[in-house]
Amino acid sequence: MKTANRAVALIFTIIFGLGAQIAASPVGAQTQTLDDLFEDLLVADENSWEDIEKQIWTQWSKSGSKSMDYLLERGRAEMDKGNVNEAIGHFSALIDHAPDFAEGWNARATAWFVADRYGLSIADIRQTLLLEPRHFGALAGLGMIMERMDRPEAALRVYQEAEKIHPHRPDVKAALERLKDQVEGVEL
Repeated sequence: MKTANRAVALIFTIIFGLGAQIAASPVGAQTQTLDDLFEDLLVADENSWEDIEKQIWTQWSKSGSKSMDYLLERGRAEMDKGNVNEAIGHFSALIDHAPDFAEGWNARATAWFVADRYGLSIADIRQTLLLEPRHFGALAGLGMIMERMDRPEAALRVYQEAEKIHPHRPDVKAALERLKDQVEGVEL
C-alpha cells in the first residue's frame, strides 16, 4: 500500500470507523434516538459535539444482529491491519446478509476508497446515503473522492451538505475553507 494511501486509510478510519473506540464507549443510561442526537449535534458546542458524534456512530454500528455486528468488527479490524481485500470480503458478506444496514455499505465504501476503487466507493456511498441520508461520514468520504478526482466544485457542494448535518467536524471545516478559496478564488 502506498504511503499516501496509508495516510488516507488512517483518515478514513477516523472518519468512518472509530471501530474499537465506538464499541467500547459507554452510551449512558438513556439512549437517545438518532433523530434526537442529530438535533443535539446541530446545537452542540465545542465541548459536547464529539460525545454526540460518538453516540451516533455507536448507533450506526448496531445492525440488530450479533453475527452481522461481528462481520462489521472483523472488517474494521482487517482495515486497521491494512488488509483491505480481507476487509472488503467481510463487508461484502455483511451487505449480502444485511442489505438494509447502512454502515455495512459505508464501511465497504471506505475499503474501496483505500483500494483506489473510487467508482465502487461512490456506488456504496450512494447506497449508504439512500439508507441513511444524514450519514456525514459518507458525505465527507464522497467529498474526499471528488477532491481526488479533481472535481473541486463537486467536493465543495458535498462538504457543504455534510456541514448542514454536522457543523462541527474539523476535517469538513478545513476542506470547506480550502475549497472555497480554490473554487471561488481569493480576494485581493
